[in-house]
Amino acid sequence: MSETTNIALPSMRVSYEQGSLTESDLAATWHEQLQLWLDQATGAGLPEPNAMVLATADTQGRPSSRTVLAKGLDERGLVFFTNYTSAKSHDLMATRYASATFPWFAMQRQAHVRGTVEKVGPEETAAYWASRPRGSQLGAWASPQSRAVSGRSTLESALNKVERQFAEADRVPVPPHWGGWRIRPEEVEFWQGRRDRMHDRLRFRLGRDGWEVQRIAP
Repeated sequence: MSETTNIALPSMRVSYEQGSLTESDLAATWHEQLQLWLDQATGAGLPEPNAMVLATADTQGRPSSRTVLAKGLDERGLVFFTNYTSAKSHDLMATRYASATFPWFAMQRQAHVRGTVEKVGPEETAAYWASRPRGSQLGAWASPQSRAVSGRSTLESALNKVERQFAEADRVPVPPHWGGWRIRPEEVEFWQGRRDRMHDRLRFRLGRDGWEVQRIAP
């Protein structure tokens, strides 16, 4: 039997020295700044730079988090797609609020988006659905997302059934239980790691008179 080494968590640390973030560095709007950092993360070769940790809470305030992929970004908000019968969708329908974090560790950066949510319209959902690989479309039909199943064979059987169902179809239709959610931000924070824990945190915050930029203490 091989020996295992306990990881000394208290001693694990990294000195953040890759960059800085000043008010003059920011784009004019939160979505332009987020797009800029997404583009830079993509250009740096980070794996799945559009992956974000989505946090929701149920009606009793119990939080849940999971990683999803951002698939839309403009002045209206940040969009991802999922099964409307999933656990996350049940939370969102109950509370209508969410937060999302882009953890670009290799660049010592994070971006946090917090705000209300709304369902994406059917036309926008259909346009994204058409861009998905056929296999992903069939998987969305087959999977009872977030529900307990008896085993892997149950999922494979469901997928086989859907494959037969749409075998003659040129196009797989959008499932009635599937679509997009848009986070409409009230706050968007851009975090850049700095030495000695004196990180740069700049936040776009929506107030009565529109968006304002605030520096937050690390």
